[in-house]
Amino acid sequence: VLINVVKNIRKDIEKCGDVRFETKLVDIIIEDNQLKEVVLENNEGTYKEKVDQLVLAIGHSARKTYEMLYQKQLEISQKAFAVGMRIEHSQEFINKSQYGKFYDYPALKAADYKLAVHTSQKRGVYTFCMCPGGYVMNAASEEKRLVVNGMSNYKRDNKYANSAVLVNVTPDDFGSSHPLAGMYFQRKLEEKAFELGGSDYSIPVQKVEDYLENKEGIENIETSLKRVKNANLNALLPETLNINLKEGLLLMNNKINGFTSNATLLGVESRSSAPIRFYRDENMESNIKGIYPIGEGAGYAGGIMSAAVDGIKCAIAIYYSKERDNVSLFELVVISISLAMDAFTVSMMYGISMPKGNIKKQSFIAFYFGFFQALMPFLGYHLGCVFSKKIQAYDHYIA
Repeated sequence: VLINVVKNIRKDIEKCGDVRFETKLVDIIIEDNQLKEVVLENNEGTYKEKVDQLVLAIGHSARKTYEMLYQKQLEISQKAFAVGMRIEHSQEFINKSQYGKFYDYPALKAADYKLAVHTSQKRGVYTFCMCPGGYVMNAASEEKRLVVNGMSNYKRDNKYANSAVLVNVTPDDFGSSHPLAGMYFQRKLEEKAFELGGSDYSIPVQKVEDYLENKEGIENIETSLKRVKNANLNALLPETLNINLKEGLLLMNNKINGFTSNATLLGVESRSSAPIRFYRDENMESNIKGIYPIGEGAGYAGGIMSAAVDGIKCAIAIYYSKERDNVSLFELVVISISLAMDAFTVSMMYGISMPKGNIKKQSFIAFYFGFFQALMPFLGYHLGCVFSKKIQAYDHYIA
């Protein structure tokens, strides 16, 4: 189904534009704080293209693009995110914990879970992207760095279940005020994971009980991943994060009895969301005119749905930014009359029911209708702007 959905989206795009496979953005040309050209690269080399608007719908791991845009002086700020590890259990254990004695009933699908706790140090620890009947994946994208992720096939029929278990990190943890410090923080964790895995892209793993007791494990650990190496994952995260992650795991064990038993940790899960946020104004435009950073990689979404909504908002903003300059006086008059027709209708009915009303009462009616017809659009617009700015601080957690 999803394959056909993507194909149909591409076909719609091709009705008014084109899709360029194996092509990436490598540079942008800016003059007088206005985007002028983009530099693209494909198998045949690089080439320039004149553009006046660029929607940056990049992913949260587009690190080379982050660095290029920072060099081009797009305004970037640090952003809180979360790091941790993948925790893996047998799917049978998760089924029993969720379904009880009916855990093996044929009509029931592979069970999932979602947990969130707060530690004594006021850190949030939570599970994320739970994959029932799934696999832990080696998602390394840079040389000599390791990162894990999770996935499930459609049938969700693997014997393991996994989820990210993450602890919140803030700019105070990054050790620098540099706008890209969060990205560099991620890289350090991924380099450490590569080292703990034996520097051959094996994933470092440890039993949860051994991690909690900070002791080396000696038994061979079976996971959904074949290429793994025993390691002490206490060496992976900074001590503050270890303390909070351990406390969080124990609190989760109170919610799902046995959560920390017969469970394995695999590290590192460092890319839960973007470590940066691009500045954009009320029209979703960056400090460089013509550039619109959107979605997860821009720091304004935390999943597929919230990124899609952000994309729709951007399309609307661009559309109306063009339309604003093209609205004629005639169109404004027609729109104004249309919006005022309800007040006209109510006033007419009032006149029919009380035809002897005096001029003073008629004036009062006209004044109040006119006052509130002008006030409500003004209040609605500004409340919408305030609400949009407030919800951006936590919309990615809701997603």
